[in-house]
Parts: sequence; C-alpha cells; structure tokens
Amino acid sequence: MLRLSKKNKEVPPKVEKQQAIVLPLHSANRSLDFLVEMINTIRPDNAKDTDQATLRFKALLYQMGQDRSSLFSLRKALLTQFLKTNIVNALTESGIVSSRGFVQELRGKILHKILPELQTPDNFLYVINRIFYKKRDHIWVDGINNDLWMQFFEVLGIQINLTEPALIKQLQGSLQILSYRIATLGLEKEITQRYENIENAIFPFLEQNRLVNEYLHLHHSVGTLDTQRILLANITEALHNCNQTIQWIREQRIAYGTSLAQTFIITRLQQQVNRLFIILDVLDIDNSFNTQRFVAYFKTVVHNENRKNSILEFLSENTGYLAYQIAEHGGRTGEKFITTTRKDFWRMFKSSVGGGIIISFIGITKNLLAKITMAPFWHGFLYSTNYSLGFILIQDTGSTLATKQPAYTANNVASSFDAQKIGEQPDLRNLAITIGKVSRTQLASYTGNLIIVFPLTYILAWLFFKATGVKIAEGAAAHQLLTNQQPLHSLAWLYACFTGFFLFASGLIAGYVENYVVYGKISERLRNHPSFKNSFSEKRRSKIVRYVENNLGSLMGNISLGFFLGMAGFIGTTFGIPFDIRHITISAANTAIGFFGLNHQVGTKELWYTIIGVIGIGFLNFAVSFGLAFLVAVKSRGIHLKEYPQFIGILWRYLKKFPQDFIKAPGVRTAEHL
Repeated sequence: MLRLSKKNKEVPPKVEKQQAIVLPLHSANRSLDFLVEMINTIRPDNAKDTDQATLRFKALLYQMGQDRSSLFSLRKALLTQFLKTNIVNALTESGIVSSRGFVQELRGKILHKILPELQTPDNFLYVINRIFYKKRDHIWVDGINNDLWMQFFEVLGIQINLTEPALIKQLQGSLQILSYRIATLGLEKEITQRYENIENAIFPFLEQNRLVNEYLHLHHSVGTLDTQRILLANITEALHNCNQTIQWIREQRIAYGTSLAQTFIITRLQQQVNRLFIILDVLDIDNSFNTQRFVAYFKTVVHNENRKNSILEFLSENTGYLAYQIAEHGGRTGEKFITTTRKDFWRMFKSSVGGGIIISFIGITKNLLAKITMAPFWHGFLYSTNYSLGFILIQDTGSTLATKQPAYTANNVASSFDAQKIGEQPDLRNLAITIGKVSRTQLASYTGNLIIVFPLTYILAWLFFKATGVKIAEGAAAHQLLTNQQPLHSLAWLYACFTGFFLFASGLIAGYVENYVVYGKISERLRNHPSFKNSFSEKRRSKIVRYVENNLGSLMGNISLGFFLGMAGFIGTTFGIPFDIRHITISAANTAIGFFGLNHQVGTKELWYTIIGVIGIGFLNFAVSFGLAFLVAVKSRGIHLKEYPQFIGILWRYLKKFPQDFIKAPGVRTAEHL
C-alpha cells in the first residue's frame, strides 16, 4: 500500500491494517480544475499575508472534516493527477540543482527566464505550475505552519493500490535514476580528495546503488515482501552513511577550504539523498508515512517551480558554503582589527597613526600625478598603482587603514551568534559585546588616521611649495578639492557609497584568495615546483612560501582596492556617468591640500561644511562596507536576522548601561554583565 497519511514513521501507528479505498478516476482536466479552484480559496490577497492564508486553510480543513463528499472529491482529484501524469521529473529534477554544472545551469536559467521551458500536460510539474500559478505562491505556502499541512495530508488519507503498474514503474524508475546519480557524484574528485583511503570515501555511495539494484531485481523476480523490506531498510542505512560522508566533507572546509565546484556537487548530492528518503518512505510498504518529510518535499517543489528561473536565488543557494568559507578566512584576518583590552586599543590607535602617515604621502602623490598631462586611462592606471603600493605598504608595516576594517570585522560580528558553529541558540548578548568592540576599534582607527592625515598632508604641501615654489593646487583647483567633499555641492556622499562597495568587494576578493591558497594547496605546490627549487635557497624558499600563505589574500585585496579606487574616475569620465570615489582619509588629505592652496582664505562656514562632508564620507564608507560584508556573513551561515528582534533591545540596554564600552576598552566585560 502507498499511504500518504497516518502517523510519522518515528512513532508507528498502533492501528489495524485498513483496506485500500478504490476511487473511480474521472477526467484529468476536470480534476485539475477542481484542484486549482481549491487553492484559489486558500490563496491570500497578498502573498505575504500568511495569517489570512492560515485562516482560509483552517476553514478548508474544517470543511473537509464536516463534509465527507468534499474530502472524497479532493482525494479523487489528487489520485487522478498521480495516475494520469508522469511524476518522475517531479521526484528526480524539481528542487535539485542540474547536473550541467554551475555555469551551464546559470546560462540555462537566464535563457529560460527569457523563453520559459515547455511542459506538457502529462508532466506532474505541469500540474504544480497550473495549481500554484502565481510566482509568489511559495511565500504563503511556506508561511502556513507545517503542523497544518501535516494535518491536511493525514486527513486526506490518500491510499492507492500499488498493484497499479504505471505508478510502481515511475516510483522505482525514480529510485534507480537518483541512485545512479548519487553513485556517480560520490566518485567525483571533490568528494574523494580529502580521504587518505579512497575506498572509504566512495563505499557508501556505491553500496546504496548496489542495494537499490538488488531490490529492483528482487521485485521483478517476485521476491518476498519481507526480503524487500529488509533491502529497503539497508538502503536507508546506506543513505544515512552517505549523509555522514557529506557532513564530514563540509566540516573539512574549515581546515582545507572549498571551491565552487565542490559546493555545487555537495549541494546536488545532498538534495538527491534527501529525495531518495521520500521515495523509500513510499515503497517500504509498512503502512506508515513520514508526513513531516513529505510536507518539506511538497513545499520544496512549490518553491522551486515558482522560483526555478530565479538567478539571484540560484546564486545564493549554490555559493552559500563558498561564501561561508570566504567570510571565514576574511574573519581570521579581521580578528586583529577587534580590540578587547586597553592595550589592544592603544596598539590599534598607534598602528592607525602609521597608516595615516602613509595615506598622507598617497594623497600628495595622487595630486602630483594629476598635474601630469596624459590620457585619462593612464591617469587612472597611475592612480591605481599609487593606491595599491600605499595599501601594500600599510599592510607590510603593520599599520592600519580604518576603512579596510569593516569588510573583515563583519564576519567576526556574525560569528558571535553563529548557530551553525555552536549548534544552539545564538548568544545575542555576546553579539552585543562584539559590536561594542568593533565600535571602539573603529573609532580608534579613524581617530588615528585622521589625527595625522590633515596636519601631515598640510606640512608636506608646504614643504613641496618651499622646495619648488609651486603649490600642488591653487585657485580654482584648490577650491574644487574642498567642494568635492561637500555633500550639497557635489555627489560626495554617493561616491562614498561606491567606495564602501569597493571596500567590501576587496575584502571578498581577499577572502576568496585566502580560501584558494588553502583549498588549492598553493604553498605545497609552490614549495615543490622544480623551477622554484632550483632558483632559491631553502631559507629563501621557506620565507616566500610563508609570505604566500599569510599574505597573498591581503595582497590581492590591496591591489584590487587600489585599482577599484584608481580607475573609478576614468570609468565615469569615459562613459559620462556620475561615477567616482570618496575615501575618508584621501578626502581629508585633499582638504588639507586645498586649504593650503587657498592661503587659508576659507570661510568658517565653508570649512565646517567641508569637515561635515568628510565625516559623512567616513560614515558611509563604513556603513556600506560593513553592511554588505555582514549580510554576506550571516546569509552564508543560514542566519535570518528577522528571527531575533529581541537583539535590538539587548544592544540598547548594553549601550545605556555601558556607553563607555563603545568608545574605549573596559577592564573586563562578559555576556553575564548585560
């Protein structure tokens, strides 16, 4: 018997076996229209109004309980669709990423978004699309509580006589297709490469396939039901072993990194294993059904059919673990940007002063390069080189650039309530303390940068004038340097947001490269490269390898940030669009140069207006960079911020009780103090 009702498998039902209800099967079109009308009675006016959907769904459940004829009609309509359509695609394809690979699948979704894929009426996915025809139906379907859906399917009590050859063939065909696909993916290099003994890696995947084929052969040979039950139980155990292998590989990404290819394969493999559990649950003939698992599958199918051509959702789902690893490696770099003790706080302040010194020279050099007549592209290239070399110098001298911190520290903030790590409810109080640490650290670094950038740049501009008799900028050019920082006289704050995005992107690139260095075993490959061995001594080789291991990610992040900032003006000029950058420390340096170039002939109002503009630039640099990095970090961990509204209250109480923690480091502060 195939039963889509009764109690969950974990609690076997203590009822007598019932006879199958044999229902007459009418026109497939009439039954489909009936199902469409039924869902129309549940669908809310607004897809996000789950309360209205829940109320209407409860009304349907009540009607089914009171009116046996409506329940009978619904059973008949569903059974007709099951037996008159092909359910293989729904079981083996819907909700499972394609085998074509990431790039090919992305290309296919783009094409299908333009010209949707054709589905024939004999395909069960066609039925799903007809019933849930609105593209936002998945929102209210998912919003209705699982318990209500379980009650619906249990009350429905569908029972189909499994002597129906067409249905048996489809279920077993789906079982065999998925089994072979799992076995094939289990042999991929991305699955086996972390195992010392490859046989241990591939055994669960091959074993489940062997057992599936043995079950199918036994069924066609008219084997006993007891033997079939034993084989199906063994297949279930083999699938659990596959899940353990998948989980082990995921855990290894912390130490060994990950790749987009590995992420894609693991995602597909996990989806196929989960789907096999559902099919086995139907075929095991034990008069029980895991309704909870079926509800999860039902919601997945509806969601997938509504969102199957969503490019953003596809990218989000398949880059989740890669994003986690990028954020994780970036977060390790960010640990040094969060101060806990007073000693750490003053160390950060001193390193920021060093960064301010370097930025002053970057600002002077950039304005000197602007005086050279050349094509806009080469101006942009020289600006980029100047920025990149300066950022690399800041890194290699142990100095700090305030605006680079947010992209790295955001992951540390997210990891403070990382449910994926601790396996329990997030520690929101610890998250509040971490935000306090980030706040005071950011304040220390901004202060250290700015306290030196303006006066030192002014002194350097004066020294250049004394040495050459020429000002770096004067007259209209000097005034323009001030105007460029003023929000109402320029697009300074919009450009500051662009800069915040570039800061975030450079942090993402740095994390990606660090992840690749680990996953690709770059240091080991470099150490064993024949040319590298023959060109350097052992001592020099070790030094280079250590530098690559510890600094390659930051190096690429600095170079990318330099070119993002340097080429932005060229892009804006070339395409005639309002596109440029405003970076707080560079803006402060430009303000000093402009102030000197005007012989201090700047009104108090305009000077304060410029200062406010620079402060706003710094705030937007931080807010955009930190916000984007934080969103990536929490999303890659599967965290939904809307589930923790109480956090705002915790943070506010912490701010009121210990406001000084957001400005300077306390002696000792733990979550118990909040």
